[in-house]
Order: sequence, then C-alpha cells, then structure tokens
Amino acid sequence: MTTFLITIIALALIFDYINGFHDAANSIATVVSTKVLTPFQAVLWAAVFNSAAFFIFKDHGVADTVAKTVKPDHILQGEMMKVIFSGLIAAIAWNLLTWWLGIPSSSSHTLIGGFAGAAIAAGGFSAVNSPVIIKTASFIFLAPLVGMIMAFLMSLWFLSSFKKGWSSKIFSLGVIIFVIGFLTFNLEFSKDVLAKKTHYENYVWQVIFYSKNFKWILLAFILLTMAIFSLYLSNLNAYKANHWFKRLQLISSAAFSIGHGGNDAQKVMGIITAALIAGGTISDFHDMPNWVPISCYAAIGLGTMSGGWKIVKTMGTKITKVTPFEGVAAETAGALTLFITEALKIPVSTTHTITGSIMGVGATKRLSAVRWGVTINLIWAWILTIPISALLAAGVFYIVRLF
Repeated sequence: MTTFLITIIALALIFDYINGFHDAANSIATVVSTKVLTPFQAVLWAAVFNSAAFFIFKDHGVADTVAKTVKPDHILQGEMMKVIFSGLIAAIAWNLLTWWLGIPSSSSHTLIGGFAGAAIAAGGFSAVNSPVIIKTASFIFLAPLVGMIMAFLMSLWFLSSFKKGWSSKIFSLGVIIFVIGFLTFNLEFSKDVLAKKTHYENYVWQVIFYSKNFKWILLAFILLTMAIFSLYLSNLNAYKANHWFKRLQLISSAAFSIGHGGNDAQKVMGIITAALIAGGTISDFHDMPNWVPISCYAAIGLGTMSGGWKIVKTMGTKITKVTPFEGVAAETAGALTLFITEALKIPVSTTHTITGSIMGVGATKRLSAVRWGVTINLIWAWILTIPISALLAAGVFYIVRLF
C-alpha cells in the first residue's frame, strides 16, 4: 500500500470513530433521559451492540451503494484518491462542527456529500452516480417520516394494550402467529440448505447462524417479545408497566444500536473499499478484505463509548419528554426502519430515523408535546448537510490538486 492510501484508510477510521461519538446520542439518548442506564452504562451497552452488528449484517449492501456514489471512469487517472481524501476531510470537519454545536446532523449524509462534492470538482456532475445521490437525499425526509409513523403506531399499540382493548389483543396474537410462522419456515428452509452444503447434523444454532436471514430472525424475536408483552400489559398497573418498560428498553436500545452499527459502519467500509480499488490493491467491491469490516465496526464501537453528551441533551429532552414506554416504542420503530433500509441497500441517517421516531411517540400525547421549533432547526441542519459538505470537499480538492 502507498503512504497516501494508508493515510486515507486512517482518516476513514478516524471518521468512523467520530461518527460513533457524534451519533452515540442516537442509541443512548432515550435510555439516559429515562434513567434506565447511567451515561457510562449506556455508551458501553450501545458500543457492544454497534460492534455486534458485524456478525449480523453480512451482505454489506449499504457499503456497496456508498462505494458506487462516484463513477471512477469519469475522473482523471490518479485523482480518485484525492477525491476520497477531500471527501473525508470535509466530512470530518462538518461532523466535528455539528458535534461542538450540539446539532444531531447526519454523519452518513456528510460523508456522501463530501465524496460527491469532491468528485464533481474533479470530473463534473457526470462523475456522480445520480440515482445513488437522489435515493440518499430522498431519505432525508423519508427516514424520519417512516420512523415517526412506525413509532406513532407502536405507541398506540402499547396504549391500547394497557387499556385492555380487544383490537390490540387480536393484533398482538396476529403478530405472534406471523412471527412463529416466519421463524418456522426460515429454520426449515435453512436446514435443508445447510444439510446439502455441509452434511452436518441440523442443530438449531447452526441453522440460525448459517441463515443469511439472521438479521430478520433477530428482528422477529424482538417483535415476538413486544407482542407477548403487549398481551401481558393489560394485567399491570401504571407503576409495574413502567418498571417492565424500563427492562424492555434494554432490548429496544440494543436493537437500535445493532441497526446503527450495521448501517453507519458500512458507509466507511464503502469508502475504504473504493480507496483500495482506486489504489489497485483490489479490483472489485466483492474482493473487500476481512480487516475492513472488522476495523470499521471496532472504530464505530470505540467512538460510541466516547459519547456525545451535547447531542444526547437535544435528542433526549429538547424534542419531547420521553418516558420508558415511549423510549421502547421509538427505539423499536427506529430499529425496524434501519433493518429494512439496510436490506434495501439504502444509506440512511440513524440520526434522522431516531429523531422521527421520538417525534412520533411525542405526537401520540398531543401534537404540542413535540417542540416543533427545535425540530424545524434540525431539519434545516439535515437539508444543509449534503450541500455544505460537498462545497467543503470541493474546496479541499482544489487545494490538494495543487500538490
């Protein structure tokens, strides 16, 4: 490897680390604000599950999408490395600035914006893969909207269960039947495939960890837990229900942390892989060496352990007051959104997703419970992230080009 390539890889991992502490609030804001965990316990909890995503998301679809943000054949030979370098410098600068100001902007969008901006400076607008940019930009609005709708519906589900509504019981039973059916089908199908490939005995643990649908199996177990609890919820008073929701928050926050790690670490994997291809170390995305995902998941986990307390305050208290019940609904809805978008290979913002989910649970109380003034300021930050990062990266590229 050349010195420049090693520098880019180091910068990418630094960005991944910064991404971890910049976005730590996404995973821990609700468990800290509801006092389920202390800040130190919360970042440790989130960091463990950020890194655990390595064992769950194996297809690296988001990484592939990010790597294809730029068309290398539209950039002069030898300048692709400068494009990646400039994009990383711009992304790191914007992330540190928004972290310092306590603004939960998107690390994902600043990375993609920086990468695209430097590419435009190098090869014009034709150097950018427009469908990737359009898809990513559209989820600035779609990710929080999906998270908000899911969290709103999940909150209503729990509220109806607590009030002993029959409709919620029927819905919960339907979810349980569906999940059990899904798990049974998936295990049986995987057992057949495993038997043909390995000739091993069909132990359940082998089947689960062999299955390419392991992330869906995990999500199914989480939904099954929520559905069973909703049936039990009608037998609890408010105090006991709150006590159980605090326990469930450990599960929901872990699920969201897995989604966060699986989505955000992959973006840096895509950048490093693009650099390895440009540097001639590998020829194709599918040749990505194992150290790339391992180092990326480790870096984001370490970053999360460093925390991001200014943004925790914004996410956990300024948007709306969050209770353990609402924390479970928001985090579960956020996890669902991240798992689905990862399967669709769409690089979305975990910040936008959890913010929308928190807004959704706040809206179930009354619309005025959400501090819309704070939310509008956040949306402006989200909208400006890609263009500002692009301009910063273009400026850095023009400077780097001189040397």
